[in-house]
Amino acid sequence: MTVPVSVQQRIRVLDARGASWRSIAKEVGVARDTVAKYAREEDCSPEPEHPVSRPSKLDPFKATVDEWLEADRFMPRKQRHTAQRVYDRLVAERGYQGSYSPLQRYVKHWREEHRLAEDGFVEIECRPGEAQVDFGLSQAVIGGDRVDVHCLVVTFPYSNMRYCVALPGENAECVCAGLRMVFEHAGAVPLTLVLDNATGAGHRVAWDRVSVVKVFELFIAHYRLETRFCNPNSGNEKGSVENAVGFLRRNIMVPLLTAESYAQLTRYMLERCDAMARTAHYRKGRPIGELFAEEKTDMQPLPAKPYDAVRWEVRKADRDGRVQVDGNYYLAGPSWRGWTLDVGLRAFDRGDPYPGRAHLREPAARVRGLARHDPQPRHAPARTGTQDPRVGRFHHPQ
Repeated sequence: MTVPVSVQQRIRVLDARGASWRSIAKEVGVARDTVAKYAREEDCSPEPEHPVSRPSKLDPFKATVDEWLEADRFMPRKQRHTAQRVYDRLVAERGYQGSYSPLQRYVKHWREEHRLAEDGFVEIECRPGEAQVDFGLSQAVIGGDRVDVHCLVVTFPYSNMRYCVALPGENAECVCAGLRMVFEHAGAVPLTLVLDNATGAGHRVAWDRVSVVKVFELFIAHYRLETRFCNPNSGNEKGSVENAVGFLRRNIMVPLLTAESYAQLTRYMLERCDAMARTAHYRKGRPIGELFAEEKTDMQPLPAKPYDAVRWEVRKADRDGRVQVDGNYYLAGPSWRGWTLDVGLRAFDRGDPYPGRAHLREPAARVRGLARHDPQPRHAPARTGTQDPRVGRFHHPQ
């Protein structure tokens, strides 16, 4: 029988006053052994309750369950026993006749006791001015054609502000162009970018080494950015943008959108993002737009000159005046056949019906001195004739 705490306290008070255990037992109505137990007790601190162990129909099968769960630790996470699967196997293979509930509790308790240290999760605290970047794929009708749109999503976890722009691809030029549009729309530049390991801007090739494309490397230098690439298969390191990709796809790209160009679609997407920023933050209770306005005070101003995300390639025009870049042919003009040309690749290709692959530089008439592509250039007057307005510098034929 459990002795009430009030009785225990009375026993200890009387004992402290020098009363005999016999008289205490008579006064409080308990046995002398009970008085001796509580009078001698040195520590009355509370202890966790220990449930009374009772025989269970599961007891003879616990060793089998332990064996199966232990073997699961060497299997892929998605190919391990659930409590239901353990129950089904015990019934079918071992003749288990008990109920499911005690087995479910046992499996849960076993996994809690045998959980590895790396299986735990800690919420990542994001600082003001930190942005996360990722891509999501959607469909839209652009220029009358139904195409796959690569949506660059940028989130600011501190305020939960989310932006999204439409791009034709996911290479480094597209990443830079999309980030520039977001920065200019927001009117500020973040301090740090957290990027997915699979973006075209770069990727982690070892735990201590990241390979970054030169165009993006110059971009982060231009905007004075710090970057951090996530580890492979570690979406939890950028959970804010992972959630935002699906959220913006459902709330902006549904139903199917129609636009004349990527620029028009991007303007609509940014307007929707601004409208959704009027809602309250899920934790802080204040409008997201207000929180983001405060966060921008910790961010960098826009640079004086915008970044031109262009990758230059040297190509020789064929006999038809075409150059081949990344498997695609672009017409420079018949007058440039056999000439070595500098070709600039950008996210959007001016005048091309399928933007996003390559962009040739502005007219060569802007360039007074033209040079051959060799270590000792020779200058020559500009050549007359028809040329594609996207061609940059051109060189004499070899």
